[in-house]
Amino acid sequence: MNNYELTLILNPDLSTKFDEFQNKFEKTLTDINLKINKIENIGRRQLAYSILNHNKGHYAILQLEGPSESALELESKLKYDTSVIRHLLLKVDSPSLEDSLLLIESREAKKAPQEEEKIQEKEQSSSEEKNDADESVNKEDIKDGE
Repeated sequence: MNNYELTLILNPDLSTKFDEFQNKFEKTLTDINLKINKIENIGRRQLAYSILNHNKGHYAILQLEGPSESALELESKLKYDTSVIRHLLLKVDSPSLEDSLLLIESREAKKAPQEEEKIQEKEQSSSEEKNDADESVNKEDIKDGE
């Protein structure tokens, strides 16, 4: 059995229907005798250049295992699948079960805006507390002055 890594760039309109595509694709792979070791759903990303009038694509990376005849059959099926914009099937020596750099980067990109919001909320709350403290000091000064 050979190990393969399949990178798919799907039509960005499929982002909401990725689970349906995944189920259909898994059935196709089992029909042609390929076993899925790992699936990474990266999500929508900006493309470096426009492909078939698409500026974004939905990325997915799969670790597969199976005979070479199945890989050839998969290549021909992917070539004529309209939901796949681009694909790359590589034979690898050993499957990498770690998260890909693309997946890690996309997770960090999702976390960054959330962290910025938390920092801004903290800054706002600390400035509000400071304003409250300043107001209480001013009130004390006014009372002392009377």
